[in-house]
Amino acid sequence: MTDEAEPRWRTVAAATGLAAPDGSTRPTIFAEMTALAAATGAVNLGQGFPDADGPAWVREAAVDAIRSGANQYPPGRGTPALRRAIADHQARHYDLALDPETQVLVTAGATEAITAAILALAGPGDEVLTLEPFYDSHAASIALAGATHTTAPLVPGPDGFRLDLDALAAAATARTRVILLNTPHNPTGTVLSRTELEAVAAAAVRADAVVVTDEVYEHLVYDGAAHVPIATLPGMAERTLTISSAGKTFSLTGWKIGWATGPAHLVEAALAVKQFLTYSGGAPFQPAIARALAEGDGDVRELRDSLGARRDTLVRGLREVGLAVVEPRGAYFVCADASPLLTAELPDGAALARALPAAVGVACVPVAAFCRTGSPTAASLAPWLRFTFSKDASTIEEALTRLRRLR
Repeated sequence: MTDEAEPRWRTVAAATGLAAPDGSTRPTIFAEMTALAAATGAVNLGQGFPDADGPAWVREAAVDAIRSGANQYPPGRGTPALRRAIADHQARHYDLALDPETQVLVTAGATEAITAAILALAGPGDEVLTLEPFYDSHAASIALAGATHTTAPLVPGPDGFRLDLDALAAAATARTRVILLNTPHNPTGTVLSRTELEAVAAAAVRADAVVVTDEVYEHLVYDGAAHVPIATLPGMAERTLTISSAGKTFSLTGWKIGWATGPAHLVEAALAVKQFLTYSGGAPFQPAIARALAEGDGDVRELRDSLGARRDTLVRGLREVGLAVVEPRGAYFVCADASPLLTAELPDGAALARALPAAVGVACVPVAAFCRTGSPTAASLAPWLRFTFSKDASTIEEALTRLRRLR
């Protein structure tokens, strides 16, 4: 590796907490905890991927596409059928009218869409504002762009994690080029309210910033919560690039079929970068996901209800163990304050998470891993752990049986 390349990868490593003292790069916390789970035989509630594959008929549609010859490069923007299906989905669910020819871009999962958007829209001297805690790829994308990462905290309380509106207003400055939003939120499970979204919209207008919004859990909301895309708010469609994917909605995370939708000029900007990342991909999966979006609403409802029941089981069990749980309204994860379990030898969530696989046979992730190193939010959430309920019911029950040994 050349000396010229080193500063950028080190910047990315530092931004994601992966920079080791000797200058090397550590594995992500997800890789570390998964390796610990494998080494100890622990139940892995750390990494958020489903135990079960998505609907059989959707998988068969991909098999049919392979047999029918969909095995070469698809169009760089995505197949016409999938782009139409995405546009129809946005119209049916959110009353957002999109031209599938110019306002829809198919990507290699939501991660590529986010990275392409940030690389296209921000650079050195610009600020990109996110919520904190934040999904780790958001910080990596900002670092790759050479932009400055600023944050507004989500604060735990009796009504879940809520956005600090005063901190949001202060963090949005004249240098803020992008507000990178995530709702329903990973890791906290927060579904931003209309009031919170209106505050984000006002901040974006004041700063003349683009909103890039990560909505991969859009259909996985519970207790009657409603996901409201910020693009549906007055005046926001023209400054919002909306990103989602099929991975979480249909439990097909390995297919990596995502998309970005919004004004043609923002889609074009993301495409300008995306074409030099993957160019295109997922040829046989694209027609299958086109059918899933058009015909799979019942499957999505079934998945949502099943996840809601598994969430309830995990929340109840963690409370029995003695953890203070914030009940999530969306996504795959439960965050819990593990302060009652901390000791002089295990002073924070990171130390506890690393000890649990060997101690009781359960792996999870410290919430501080989703924060900027040394930030006030990281300090306040240092005792917190994140557990996933995307696993099957028997796996969750086994994890809770093991965690009860902590009592």
